[in-house]
Amino acid sequence: MELNKQYSVAYKGLKNSSFDFVFEVDNTLFEAYECRDIHGGKCKVEATMLKSDHQLDFDFTITGEVICECDRCLEDCSMPIDYEGHLIVRISDVEGEYDGEVMWLNPNENEVDLTQYIYESIVLSLPYQRVHPEGECNPDMLAHITVVSEQELQEMEQRAESVTDPHGIDEGDFNKLAALKALMEQGN
Repeated sequence: MELNKQYSVAYKGLKNSSFDFVFEVDNTLFEAYECRDIHGGKCKVEATMLKSDHQLDFDFTITGEVICECDRCLEDCSMPIDYEGHLIVRISDVEGEYDGEVMWLNPNENEVDLTQYIYESIVLSLPYQRVHPEGECNPDMLAHITVVSEQELQEMEQRAESVTDPHGIDEGDFNKLAALKALMEQGN
């Protein structure tokens, strides 16, 4: 089954009323969008559509989990998905641009493809920081992470500011990073 057919709703011929739909999301969706942030997952999408003559109103609930790279240890970790959203689909000869909240559909179309909305909703519901629960990160990887105090960081930054490029190029932040790297390597 084509991906866009898997997440489409055939609305033509339906009376003006409320309808419920359920979609299952798996790795196929994330692979189709070549998503680097999500390595896999399984979600359930429940959609309620209120159909009127010139508009479809969708209320979505998406629950499940996806596999992402842990920002701390770089191992795969499971991230829960719990999303609620609303999408308006306007049926009109005059088409506007899809903005994540309003989608435009030509009256000649028989169905509305919700693939992009579902994908974006899952991606946008991910937390900014994706980490394992405390104590579940790969201990071997954590052993390579050096934690410095605020005072140590300030001292390293001050020493880095005093370092100049031997070629006479003042690169500011680049020099600071190079000096910080050198100082950290000396500490090992």
